[in-house]
Amino acid sequence: MRVIIETNSQAASRRAAHFVADLVKRKPDCTLGLATGSTPQMLYRELIRLHQEEGLDFSQVRTFNLDEYVGLGPAHPQSYRHFMQVNLFDHINVAPANTHVPDGRALDFEAHCRQYEQLIKEAGGIDLQILGVGTDGHIAFNEPGSSLGSRTRLKTLASETIRDNARFFGGEEKVPRLAVTMGVGTILESRRCLFLAFGPHKAIAVRDTVEGPITAQVTASALQLHREVIGVFDEAAARLLVRRDYYAEVERAQCLLESGKLRELGIGAQ
Repeated sequence: MRVIIETNSQAASRRAAHFVADLVKRKPDCTLGLATGSTPQMLYRELIRLHQEEGLDFSQVRTFNLDEYVGLGPAHPQSYRHFMQVNLFDHINVAPANTHVPDGRALDFEAHCRQYEQLIKEAGGIDLQILGVGTDGHIAFNEPGSSLGSRTRLKTLASETIRDNARFFGGEEKVPRLAVTMGVGTILESRRCLFLAFGPHKAIAVRDTVEGPITAQVTASALQLHREVIGVFDEAAARLLVRRDYYAEVERAQCLLESGKLRELGIGAQ
């Protein structure tokens, strides 16, 4: 995993947004996997700015969201479809038909989940998957104990997730108990993952994801098996990482490579 540590969440979000923007410029018809919640909001604001001020073109981009609460329609203020419209889709030139969010009101969830997987396949797979992480180390709604080979499916939410999300619903009793979510196996098939975490409350999850053992009890730890993950954290979220100095040195070398300053790395020197 490439680990990038920025001073604060604003700087980290800007850095993360430019990985997305670079892909969109390089591959205008790319497929993005999107996340919801507070973590990616600043990233989305930066993408909106890049579209409105610098002409970043989303007209050919396709998107697939990670998850949706069961029982919430697209107009519900806490549905993830509504979140995406308000925080991104309504402010860029993405085609509505190219945006996909699981249907929380599907009549046949098993068939709907199979269809969602098929749509991702027909789109050529996900080029870049944006991910946050729960305080217990889960990605999407793959709660602790989820299969690391799981596919899109119904999932019962853990009590910790319900507590974490209660602030959005006005109390734990109002939080839906089920969600449709991409599986860990689905996420691992994306070509690249952009893994974000901000704040001291995410520090344990970041440590366990990046440096802990691979375990179904911390589903984000499965990202260690992925061929290309970029973790972008603020200082608070990265504070428990043991190998911070090494990550900083690797990132310095990566930046020199990308900028063509090969002599500073001893490459091509006489």
